[in-house]
Amino acid sequence: MSLSKRICASAAVLMLFAGAASAGVPQAQADRLLRDLTPMGAERAGNADGTIPAWDGGLSSVPKNVSWAPGRGHYNDPFADDQVIATVTNANADAHDAFLTPGQRAMLATYPSYKMNVYPSRRSCALPEAVYGAVRENAVKGSLGGKGDTLTGVLRGIPFPIPSSANEIVWNHNLRYRGYKVSRTFVSAAPTREGNFTPIKVQDDLVFDYSAPGISSIKALNNTSFRYLQETISPARRAGQLLLVHETFDPALGERRSWQYTTGRTDSSPRVQRTSAINYDTPQIYSDAMSTADSFDVFSGPLDRFDWTVVGRGERYIAYNSYELSSPAHKYADIIKPGHINQDLVRYEKHRVWIVDATLKPTQRHVYSRRTAYFDEDGYNMVAGELYDARGGLWRVQEAHMIQYYDVPTCFNASDVVYDLVEGRYVVQNLKNEEAGINFDASHLNDMMFVPEELRRRITRR
Repeated sequence: MSLSKRICASAAVLMLFAGAASAGVPQAQADRLLRDLTPMGAERAGNADGTIPAWDGGLSSVPKNVSWAPGRGHYNDPFADDQVIATVTNANADAHDAFLTPGQRAMLATYPSYKMNVYPSRRSCALPEAVYGAVRENAVKGSLGGKGDTLTGVLRGIPFPIPSSANEIVWNHNLRYRGYKVSRTFVSAAPTREGNFTPIKVQDDLVFDYSAPGISSIKALNNTSFRYLQETISPARRAGQLLLVHETFDPALGERRSWQYTTGRTDSSPRVQRTSAINYDTPQIYSDAMSTADSFDVFSGPLDRFDWTVVGRGERYIAYNSYELSSPAHKYADIIKPGHINQDLVRYEKHRVWIVDATLKPTQRHVYSRRTAYFDEDGYNMVAGELYDARGGLWRVQEAHMIQYYDVPTCFNASDVVYDLVEGRYVVQNLKNEEAGINFDASHLNDMMFVPEELRRRITRR
């Protein structure tokens, strides 16, 4: 059977199960993860014309051709010698149409300076063997019940490497392995149409409870998938602002728990306040209202306000192995330009992706009536998306810039951007250039840092 027929058949099967409860696959099917499928459930084989290579294990250790040492925070490009094989512009977009998303077509049509430099495809994504082992167990034992948001029998790795519904694909993204304790310093910016911007520097710490070693069951996590602590470093008028989030698995058991501290208060309100506002379609912090809370990490949070269906699986150009964009050699002013980021620094490759549509439920409220999401098959990272307004018009375009953190190993976005086609502006987040970076060996993080009482103590100590 040809690849295109296999893709269509796979999509047809998933459409039958979209939105339904599901259980693990038979052991014989799970054994495919050791044969024709990768440990994450992707096709090991390349595509028919060889433009997507076979998966050979990815970058599971520090490549010999890069100079890198633990604690550096920045990851040098192992593919720096690769040459551009095609440059897509609005003038030649029709020739590449099969591999472009509607969002990319819209960006090409809107901005004459927007282009996409396409490089040879490198299937670099790799994870630890222990995570692969967990994924194989999840394949057999995992189940999704309720309204598509009650998980059982899964832990540490993606829950559903051989998915049978759109909800399972999205859960794979939400629970993909990104290390255990991670500390980052990054910059976000929302430039004006003219390209002027004030960088917002942020320090954040994450504990991915779902990936914690030694946890025996998902029930032991008390409906908490990760904990997140964010502190604003600069500019001075925002310095000291704090946000604490406990992300949940099942909204039926409890909504996302969050606390906020804002500097400069003159009223008598408590200095640390519990809030339910950091959720769903409330504006994301530092996005100048151009991105929503559930667009953090491109998508995060509960799935319950949308009906999710599988469109299919296909080949698309996505921002992959885009190490150059994170290079400390580039200042933020080199990256942030009017209308869009500097496209000379973004590397695109052709990869297979799952394409999922989400339509707002008639009984729910959200600023988006529909969203389309693209998930890389090798890591289940959401790599691109389209966001539609209440009238069904394309409003915003999302793009994530993937790299392989080869020492961990894990693969996920180094930065991401939301383009607002109505405003003619954008917000770019998680830039790690100049003095910013990421640390996966954040063993200094302890559980007391992630409770509201400790938040109060930190403020008092200032």
